[in-house]
Amino acid sequence: MTCSSAASVSSMSDVRNLLGEYLRARRELVTPDLVGLPVSARRKVPGLRREEVAMLARISAEYYLRLEQGRDRRPSRQVLAAVARVLQLDDESHLLLLADENDPAQRRPRVRRPRETVPASIVRLVESLPVPAFVEGKYLDVLAANSIAGAVSPRLTPGRNRLLDVFLDPAEQALFEHAERAAGALIAGFRRSVGTDVDDPRVIELVGELSVRSPLFRQLWARHDVADLSGGGVTLDHPQVGPLAFDRDKLAIAGADGMLLVIHQPRPDTDSADRLALLASLAAAPAGA
Repeated sequence: MTCSSAASVSSMSDVRNLLGEYLRARRELVTPDLVGLPVSARRKVPGLRREEVAMLARISAEYYLRLEQGRDRRPSRQVLAAVARVLQLDDESHLLLLADENDPAQRRPRVRRPRETVPASIVRLVESLPVPAFVEGKYLDVLAANSIAGAVSPRLTPGRNRLLDVFLDPAEQALFEHAERAAGALIAGFRRSVGTDVDDPRVIELVGELSVRSPLFRQLWARHDVADLSGGGVTLDHPQVGPLAFDRDKLAIAGADGMLLVIHQPRPDTDSADRLALLASLAAAPAGA
């Protein structure tokens, strides 16, 4: 083998097979009964076998193996749609993104990301809101927050990271009515946020620390769940004022790549607005009063 050929092979092996990792993880989560296949008591593999995915997607087992091994760099959209259907993916967009990353012709060049800075107008908006609000960055860092958000959780202050706090801080975990569900949704949103930038130094740092310190993180990260960082209802059990039920909205900030404005509005069918007002007054009271 020539030096140039060896270098080519080395560079190919250095590229992470993101598509294959995703397909394997999702395949292991789909049990035969979910796709109408008989279940044998002697079955030893979690989820579907490769040949079963291939059969259900109406492609050859050899071709599906090539997909998982990263040897087919340009699968058709029709094939990917069929595989997504078998793996019961609600959204094909992440699968398509990973397929493009496997294709050298589609792969985006890596660029050094500038330091995340919240526009001054957004900071003023956050501080003016009468309900808990903060700005969340691409890596789920808290970049700006108002005082009432800090009263709801002392971790909702600039410089904190939502992943680290939700997985490693018992006080933060205790706030959530369904802590494990909240943690899973956070990971799925984080995967959507970083996309194919899994080799980003900041992503490696966060995933590495959490993988060492949190068994739950390791378990959920291995699932490769992906979901939008969207809003929805959330209920927190505050140690001072009790249950706080919020409608949570996450709004993209124009011109600020990956930043979201997160707003918690008390649900109108609860007494959460009164509880929040009480919390605000407690937070504003002088120490020892």
